[in-house]
Amino acid sequence: MGFFELTGRFLINMVEGAGYTLILLFFSVYYMKNSWKRRRFVLDQMFICGIKPLPVIFVVGVFTGMILALQIGVELQDFGLKTSISRIIGTALCREMGPFMTALILTASVGSGMAAEIGTMKVSEEIDALEVMSINPVDFLVAPRVVALAIMCPILTLFCNFMGVMGGALVGKTQLDISFKVYFDNVLDALAGDPDFFGFPKDVYTGLFKAIVFGVLVAIVGCSCGLRAKGGALGVGQATRTAVINSFLLIIILGYYMTWFFYR
Repeated sequence: MGFFELTGRFLINMVEGAGYTLILLFFSVYYMKNSWKRRRFVLDQMFICGIKPLPVIFVVGVFTGMILALQIGVELQDFGLKTSISRIIGTALCREMGPFMTALILTASVGSGMAAEIGTMKVSEEIDALEVMSINPVDFLVAPRVVALAIMCPILTLFCNFMGVMGGALVGKTQLDISFKVYFDNVLDALAGDPDFFGFPKDVYTGLFKAIVFGVLVAIVGCSCGLRAKGGALGVGQATRTAVINSFLLIIILGYYMTWFFYR
């Protein structure tokens, strides 16, 4: 193929995939009205999305806070501002790093699994069997996953933020000689210093809003790539890889624009 033919095919596939994913998101939101009827499936997905990734979230959250505290503290120590690391860590985790790291973990552990699971059902014609039985695949498979991740991603983000703050406190105490009282007082002051939404800290609710968006994004991209899988086992692997790559890119891009919107 020539260069222009390859470029055109890539652009057409990209636009078709984006359109399919947006339509799937629209119908998923529409079928959320049946979430209570399918609460068993929603609870199952909440367990898969929220409980199983907890050990990874724990490790990543702690070491993210420790790395931030160590790197920032070493620099600020030269200026006599080492106690300011608690303010920086608290705001950075709640505003950016917490939802971002949580979304990446969920993409790798949950989103890829959704793409592989639904992709396997697609190539083995189980999706067609559901349609023959008059069961809507979006209502039965996609909507519960979107609801589950939209609920669990903010909860996991809060857990990641907490563990990151604790990790920073540990480094601050052992490496920088910052007492726990001073550290946690500064964290609370930094987060409570800008109440904006009915007295709710802005850094916290912007981070939680990002987490909800990221949760929906990971679920809908994973399900979309799975439903478009074709070509047997090779197609399932390709769908899984595409889901992870697209989710990573969209998380980074949407994260920037949401930050710009709230803090412009």
